[in-house]
Amino acid sequence: MSDVRPIHLPIPLPFGEKQEQKDTKFDRFGQRIIARFVATRAKSRAAKLRPILRHARRHDKTYAAMTDAELQLSAQRLRRDLKARLRGHDLPPRLVGKAFSLIREASTRVLGMRHYDVQVLGAWAMLQGQVAEMRTGEGKTLCATLTVATVAMSGRPVHLMTVNDYLASRDAEEMSPLYAFLGMTTTCVLEGQTDDERRVLYKADIVYGTNKTFTFDYLRDRQVLRFQPGHLRRKLEYLTHSDASADMRMRGLHFALVDEADSVLIDEARTPLIISGQVEKSAGFDTELFYQAMDVAKKMKEGDDFTIPKDQQKIELTDRGFDLLDDHSDRLGGTFAVPVIRDFTITQALSALHLFHRDEAYIIRDDGVQIVDENTGRTMPDRTWSDGLHQMMEIKEGLEPSPPRETLARITYQRFFRRYGRLSGMTGTANDAAWELWSVYRLPVTIIPTNKKDIRQFAPDRVYRTAAAKWEAVAKRTRKLHEQGLPVLIGTRSVSASEEASKRLTVAGIPHQVLSAAQDADEAEIVAKAGEAGAVTIATNMAGRGTDIKLSDDVAKRGGLHVILSERHDSRRVDRQLEGRCGRQGQLGKCEAFLSLEDELMRSDAAKRLRRQAAFVSTILGPRAAGRYLRKRQKHVEGLHAQIRRDLLDADQELNRLLALSGEME
Repeated sequence: MSDVRPIHLPIPLPFGEKQEQKDTKFDRFGQRIIARFVATRAKSRAAKLRPILRHARRHDKTYAAMTDAELQLSAQRLRRDLKARLRGHDLPPRLVGKAFSLIREASTRVLGMRHYDVQVLGAWAMLQGQVAEMRTGEGKTLCATLTVATVAMSGRPVHLMTVNDYLASRDAEEMSPLYAFLGMTTTCVLEGQTDDERRVLYKADIVYGTNKTFTFDYLRDRQVLRFQPGHLRRKLEYLTHSDASADMRMRGLHFALVDEADSVLIDEARTPLIISGQVEKSAGFDTELFYQAMDVAKKMKEGDDFTIPKDQQKIELTDRGFDLLDDHSDRLGGTFAVPVIRDFTITQALSALHLFHRDEAYIIRDDGVQIVDENTGRTMPDRTWSDGLHQMMEIKEGLEPSPPRETLARITYQRFFRRYGRLSGMTGTANDAAWELWSVYRLPVTIIPTNKKDIRQFAPDRVYRTAAAKWEAVAKRTRKLHEQGLPVLIGTRSVSASEEASKRLTVAGIPHQVLSAAQDADEAEIVAKAGEAGAVTIATNMAGRGTDIKLSDDVAKRGGLHVILSERHDSRRVDRQLEGRCGRQGQLGKCEAFLSLEDELMRSDAAKRLRRQAAFVSTILGPRAAGRYLRKRQKHVEGLHAQIRRDLLDADQELNRLLALSGEME
């Protein structure tokens, strides 16, 4: 995009949102081809952003010479100038440069931090509706203030989203003094807030929160429109600010800036978000059927009675399995004798037993099953599996099954985010998903150069035949680094893996801290100590995105933080986020990976051939020679997940079309 063109922003109409695009299969095919070309220009695109620095520097001396009161008065005048552009809904680069210069000066005085030139480039890219890839440690949180404040000063409500409540509340608290100095209000929507509280919070100029919070609040607003007679009339009443609008929470979908954009828009987009309500037992909830199905499922044998297809999270019954169920139907009778209900319930029971494992997919907390987010490592206490699967998980763990829930509203992230008038994002790992970001969301990726040269070191992967050998090597390496007084961060994939690592270090006599979904209450304290000399921290990917581990000057000079990856994730981008905890802002740091052929990534039947090849190569050439086989497997899984996301979007669009024909909304 050329820097001389004005930035077009949507007019901030009450409850405004962009018309959802309806793509045909031919359109999507063409978009994917174009996306490949767009993705290749991620690096070159940054060069076209540099003229904005000239526009910003033009005002630096003027604002620097002002008093605080004069600077605030200038901010008020600038807000009037920006709002005056509403009629044409465009922002010329000269005006954006003036805004950037003023915000940068205000940040210097209020926060004690001045935006680097590369942060100005990143803000300009996001203002144009791009995803700015900025290396971890380059100050994305501060960079976002330039974009957010400029848009908010123009009169558009801004939603700034991140991956969890901890980061949302932290960023809102840290940056709100700057926004207040500029005359803007800032709030943060969090779990546990009432509807009345949220209606007030959404009236602010800038609202922080998680992607899930914004999406669910949007669905609830859609439910309000749906349940009121004549939703079109309801919208008109909202425009006139009549009492009828009192139930609405949000003010529309105007401008969204998504932190960790690849995680939110790609990794978390494999499942739809659903608002559900409890179903009474009288409405068909058969507890006995659930217990019968679980008892039968425990007796069924994989390979004989059921199979798990390669690289697929699903259960398929065999002919022998169906015969076995017929025998049980004759014995048990009742609902179990109805083939359609019986087969589905059995499949859910088998899924609970064989596809979802404790301390990996979920944990037990407060006498209930809490799902663990695969991408963030955090629990999701407000989320449940659908179609009776959650009840089967509870029975599996010896808990009382909760009443099932019926779907009231649903939407995918793909459809939700495409409704924003202007969407932008930032992350440290966007380029690996550049083609998908453009093909689905029309978001080009721009790689922003680093402020200082990246000097972190990467050691070749070490791949061991067994998990036991891997953990022995991790403990040995950790001891050596600990004795040298260097801080060590050991990344694990699951709660169970972090517990195994902890046992190994305890036996080795190495003091350490553990950060996982089971210790999330102590997160801030653990992270604060992770950069101290000789500190050893075991963490799931909770310590990945958004985590800033502070190092003392002494530690930074001696070698900085040492990151050890004990397992590869399904996505290379998740690994890169953990690696990014070290070597921030030109500091020293080193990353190593200690892997095994028994890791989760290599366990499936589909990886048998790769396991044999990797084992042969590592036997001949040593543990450093087999790393490329795990990366090959990782790429294969990434492709499978991308296909799941495409299929989900297609299915969701088709469902929405059918609902529209029936007069329903979401």
